[in-house]
Amino acid sequence: MLKAVIFDLSQISDISSLHCESPVPFLNHLIADLHKNNIQTVNLASAFPNSNDRALAYSKLLMQLKVPSGECVTITDTDFGLLAAMNVGTTCIGYYNPQISRQDLYKAAVLVEGFDEIDFSFINKIYQYDHMEAVTILTTSNFIIRELSVEDIAELSIIYREASVRAFLDDFEDSLKIEKEKQEAYIKNVYHFYGFGLWGVFLKDNNHLVGRCGIEYKQFEGEDIYELGYLLAKPYQGLGYATEFVKAVINYCFLELAIPHIVAVIDINNTASIHLAERVGMLKCGTYKRNSRECYKYVIANNICV
Repeated sequence: MLKAVIFDLSQISDISSLHCESPVPFLNHLIADLHKNNIQTVNLASAFPNSNDRALAYSKLLMQLKVPSGECVTITDTDFGLLAAMNVGTTCIGYYNPQISRQDLYKAAVLVEGFDEIDFSFINKIYQYDHMEAVTILTTSNFIIRELSVEDIAELSIIYREASVRAFLDDFEDSLKIEKEKQEAYIKNVYHFYGFGLWGVFLKDNNHLVGRCGIEYKQFEGEDIYELGYLLAKPYQGLGYATEFVKAVINYCFLELAIPHIVAVIDINNTASIHLAERVGMLKCGTYKRNSRECYKYVIANNICV
């Protein structure tokens, strides 16, 4: 769990007071948001102004914080700061500082060019990605929707094997080992690259995995699309649950990800999925052929069919 953020920025000598004007715009807003979320913040230069040994300074600072290095994030704008922070085991965010002519920050977990849109949520997500933790995307009345971990795949495979689900599933391998390997690659290449993907749907009451829902960027028949995918275990079908979490995911994609339009490609024989797409406001706009299946194309984009 993230507990502290260390600032190692070359132009900042004192960020202890939120009332002081910072030479880095919006930095104080970030610090205030971190404090609001009970995250400790400290400036390395203020804590050890005369230290020539950065590695030692980091070690001493972590002892003062009484926080393990694995529960910290460092934000730095120098390659030597990055190296020292990585050597003690903190997650590192590199700040592209226009005042520094040469920066070698490619080993950072992520690079940022400013702090105007950086907040606790962003930093916590980077921390979770660096630690391969599953990120919670949103919650609804009955569900938690979060990224799927490798550990979730055994439970998800049970749902995949249900006849009503398997009949319309093309990307499932019977080998649990292969499915776990696929998910590990998916975490790195989809979740971490795009910031979205197909997520797990978990009951709030007992954290039981009951389905999958999310969005994927695809190129299909010469068209770039954001494709909606969803499925629900049979014992939970017919209770209005799928409508609840699919609506929530669509709203999240429009409001948080600014996705312009969402497409669902549905087998023409999958009547349950077709009815769900129509219940959440999607409109039929043509047909596709996928893996020898005849499919309908459903679209939602601010109520405009594209």
